[in-house]
Amino acid sequence: MTGKVLSLPHGELPLPAFLPDGTQGVVRAVAAEDLEAAGVRAVQMNVYHLMQRPGTSTIQALGGLHRMAGWAGPIFTDSGGFQVYSLIRQNPKLGSITDRGATFRVGGDRKYNLTPEKSITLQFSYGADMLICFDDCTGPDDPPAAQADSVRRTIRWAAECKKTYLRLVEGKRLDEATRPRLMGVIQGGLSRDLRRECAEALLAIGFDAYGYGGWPLDAEGNLLTEMVGYVRELVPPEFPVHALGVGHPAGVVACTGMGYELFDSTMPTRDARHGRLTVFRRDPAMLPPFAGNDWFGYVYPGDDKHVKASEPVSRYCDCPTCRRYSLGYLHHLFKIGDTLYFRLVTVHNLRFMTMLMERLGSYSIAINPDGTD
Repeated sequence: MTGKVLSLPHGELPLPAFLPDGTQGVVRAVAAEDLEAAGVRAVQMNVYHLMQRPGTSTIQALGGLHRMAGWAGPIFTDSGGFQVYSLIRQNPKLGSITDRGATFRVGGDRKYNLTPEKSITLQFSYGADMLICFDDCTGPDDPPAAQADSVRRTIRWAAECKKTYLRLVEGKRLDEATRPRLMGVIQGGLSRDLRRECAEALLAIGFDAYGYGGWPLDAEGNLLTEMVGYVRELVPPEFPVHALGVGHPAGVVACTGMGYELFDSTMPTRDARHGRLTVFRRDPAMLPPFAGNDWFGYVYPGDDKHVKASEPVSRYCDCPTCRRYSLGYLHHLFKIGDTLYFRLVTVHNLRFMTMLMERLGSYSIAINPDGTD
């Protein structure tokens, strides 16, 4: 690994990089060739969802995630730790958390157990390039006692994940080029002391990369800039740090300025399906360091004003959709509810993100926490 390229079993990943979420083994509405056309270099999937559907035996029968999804590039797999927060912590009826792991109740009487050992074993068996440690994820507003318990469990689980990982690497006799990488996740909520405690413990265990754990936004949807920046400072610069769940363009730019190099989110693809497309307001090749929010904006193909629009979504975009189709045609597809709409607009929003990554990677930017130069 270097500061600019992350070497993985399925290829080198230039940094910074945005990974669209293909949670259940597919980036919604697009095929692998569409991802390639949009400039996507890696995707992120989720072991909690994959172990349910299509299921581990099916994934293995289909040759692992890469062959199953027809994707040749790197795949990151999230551990299921976020679902500890989004499901169990939001509704205790949906499961329970102990020092051994988590039990999820999914409809009816079905139960799914995840432990650090199981999470890593499954991710390893799926053929992922970057495995993420199972962590006890919290929200920023969770009480101090819950945050402290989360950090204690996250450290304990990370050590168990590393032990399982080393056993599997040794058992398969993988070398530096062929072994998947392993990421530790730093929890601690809004407590600097807990974040530091967690980071120091994970660094002592030793991982290939680190992630900002926990919900990264406040109640108003704003990036928790101070804490996000502090966590990056806790990790030596030679290690890539993943801003897990960050996908808003302004948030990505702010995090890149703090030194983050990896991002994932459902936002670009979800926005596209719901009729919101992201565009550069001026030529990205001519943009100075990205300050404020005036360098990008949104287009809504469903608006009636676009019914006869012959121009593309964006004249600054080189995606297949903008090169071939008019905004008026997308309006038509949106109005009739044709599934082609979802494919075309998803490709556009993903290309916006990859163009943003390319531009951010082309020079070193320095942005203060308030977003100014």
